[in-house]
Amino acid sequence: MTEVRADGGSAATAAAGGSPTVKSIFIHPIKSCKAISVSQAPLSPTGFVWDRHWVVINSKGRAYTQRVEPKLALVQVEMPMEAFSLGWEPKKTSYMVARGPGMTTELKISLTKPSLRSDGISVWEWCGSALDEGDEAAKWFTEFLGKPSRLVRFNEETETRPADPLFAPGFNVKFTDAFPILLASQASLDAVNEQLKEPVSINRFRPNIYVEGCESFAEDLWKHIKINGLTFKGVMLCPRCKVPTINQEDATVGSEPTATMMKFRSAKVLEVNPTKYKGRVYLGHMMVCESIDNNWRKVINVGDVIHVEEAFASYADVAV
Repeated sequence: MTEVRADGGSAATAAAGGSPTVKSIFIHPIKSCKAISVSQAPLSPTGFVWDRHWVVINSKGRAYTQRVEPKLALVQVEMPMEAFSLGWEPKKTSYMVARGPGMTTELKISLTKPSLRSDGISVWEWCGSALDEGDEAAKWFTEFLGKPSRLVRFNEETETRPADPLFAPGFNVKFTDAFPILLASQASLDAVNEQLKEPVSINRFRPNIYVEGCESFAEDLWKHIKINGLTFKGVMLCPRCKVPTINQEDATVGSEPTATMMKFRSAKVLEVNPTKYKGRVYLGHMMVCESIDNNWRKVINVGDVIHVEEAFASYADVAV
């Protein structure tokens, strides 16, 4: 086993003079739908701009996720690449496009804000209002899922959705599950795949920042890191739900990789005591950006070096 140092790197990496870098950046505009891989992405106080900005809801206003609607994994989303440039503002001709297997038409959503508001929208513990994308979007998702659905957008001007104050007091999110940013490494995915009969893709784990150049699970111990001058704080290891067991290419549901990960990535094996989530496996570190007060309009780029400023001494110090 490679020695993992307290700074989150390894003896081998240090000897080679290398540092972890950002391998990929993934933005998930519509919650539970496919990600967009981008070369750069600007940050906002609630995470990456456009990430989990929309969510599909049922007839009662409750958010759909892949946990109950795995078919959402098949919805491809496109946005203009300039939308991920610093300071970009949408025009009347700026659209997000959604496509799904079996659908004869694509869905075009204007990136300018709609005027229709829907109340009683709920995502997990949060309830509030959101901007409704209208009947055309509702018809498209209703046909795709085979049940009444609407598409809504987070209304940043009127709504606030706090992150869990136990772990990230003072931080807010849009429609992400818990915290603004999820970071995971290629080495950690490789370590999981070494134990599986059939390897899985990183899209099963849906991170925002995908890292290369560190040892497997080194990111677990990253307490403070700096990327392109921005400081990120690790607030909680990511307890994995049902989603990693969903094949993101055909929406079939199995037992892997979770069944195998229980043997080496469970709370019991890691010798940690979960605060809220029992019986889970862990991959990835959920983070907040502590530099948003003055520099939140900075961008993260593929290739940016990750500087580990401070590390947890052991798993006993890491929130789960």
